[in-house]
Amino acid sequence: MEKMILLPVFVQILLTSVVMVLMGRRRIRAAKNKEISVAAFKTMNLTGANEQVIATSRNFDNQFQMPMLYLFSVLFTLQLGLADLAYVVLGAAYVLLRILHTAVHIGSNAVRLRFNVFLLSCVVLWAIWLRLAWQVLAG
Repeated sequence: MEKMILLPVFVQILLTSVVMVLMGRRRIRAAKNKEISVAAFKTMNLTGANEQVIATSRNFDNQFQMPMLYLFSVLFTLQLGLADLAYVVLGAAYVLLRILHTAVHIGSNAVRLRFNVFLLSCVVLWAIWLRLAWQVLAG
């Protein structure tokens, strides 16, 4: 089960990488179209950039916020020898919700839908951590 718990982690890493590449492409296109100057990248002042550039940049930043708590939970679960099917399923659900959040954020950017998906992903993440805490404290 230790190897299976890493599958959602690999997908999360792929998601982060895809967003990074898309972000770079959108920034380069915005610079070529003179929406932002190349000098703006010194301080990451994206004033004047289109919504797609800003949303994709914000989404990339998001990949290093709550998902880090997920990655730490996997490390602890593996270190403590607690990996099981429940953690695999919860991890898969979390990463799928992160993919959906990203699709909404860099796509339609429907704020209410994006928030609801984000909140649901947080509920799954809290379930992971509550289960882990329960197992550690009760064990």
